[in-house]
Amino acid sequence: MNASTLSPSTMAAKPVLALPRTPAWRRLLRRVLGQHGLTIGAVMLGLIVLAALFAPWLAPHDPYAQDVTQRLIPPIWHDKGSWEHVLGTDKLGRDYLSRLLYGARVSLVIGLVTAVIAGTIGTTLGVLAGYYGGRVDAVISYLITTRLAMPVVLVALAMASLVGGSLKVVIILLGLLLWDRFAIVTRSATQQLRDAEFIAAAKALGASTPYILLRELLPNLMSALTVVATLEMAHAILLESTLSFLGLGVQPPTPSWGLMVAEGKAYMFFQPWVILIPGVVLALLVLAINLVGDGIRDLTAPDGRN
Repeated sequence: MNASTLSPSTMAAKPVLALPRTPAWRRLLRRVLGQHGLTIGAVMLGLIVLAALFAPWLAPHDPYAQDVTQRLIPPIWHDKGSWEHVLGTDKLGRDYLSRLLYGARVSLVIGLVTAVIAGTIGTTLGVLAGYYGGRVDAVISYLITTRLAMPVVLVALAMASLVGGSLKVVIILLGLLLWDRFAIVTRSATQQLRDAEFIAAAKALGASTPYILLRELLPNLMSALTVVATLEMAHAILLESTLSFLGLGVQPPTPSWGLMVAEGKAYMFFQPWVILIPGVVLALLVLAINLVGDGIRDLTAPDGRN
């Protein structure tokens, strides 16, 4: 029997085999792997995070131990390098690899905690301004404009010189200065969502304003907030390195990549690796965070761009 002899009833009775549906996690994984920048940035950032977490086990020496008889030993690829100090030593004989590993902890903590503080302040102000509008929006918009008129680096330098540099001071100072981008993004997004149907439905059911803001509105802002948080993390790490380089950030002997560059600037023409190594690692960390942020932005874009 060929296809021409099949009756409509016979064809209708024949079962149609459905293709197996791809699981959601596989589709998500395929989309993530399709974002090459996100994949590369996530791998780089993951390696740096693992190095920071396992620094006590990976560091070959005490990062604070000084030995002037071992000062300025070049890295292993140099003719006078030694496997005892793979990346060499600084001007006080401290192992460079150990200080890099512990310095990753300082940079990541500053970036993460600063993003949390700034995100809390900026998100709160932005949501209130976008949801209520009117005078509340006018006052908060004035605060945002005032903050944007203040140069972050100059204000940070002035405040750090008055208060004194330390790890806590740098975190609090940067957290109080980097909230404006969170406020701008959340204000704009909230203005678009406050008249949405799910918000109107929650109001019709008698939900309170805090419930609407925390349970209905805020979850819809998380993708945008994640992108802004990655950008501000990278910004905070660079600002901390700038302050530490100028002597107003993290104070010695705490290992900080910006401080390592500052301590090696006197030897940059004769032992360039003393500033090249921490500078390259710092650039890789900032690049990794920016790649992750750009990848998340492209992944969550409404137009589904690649």
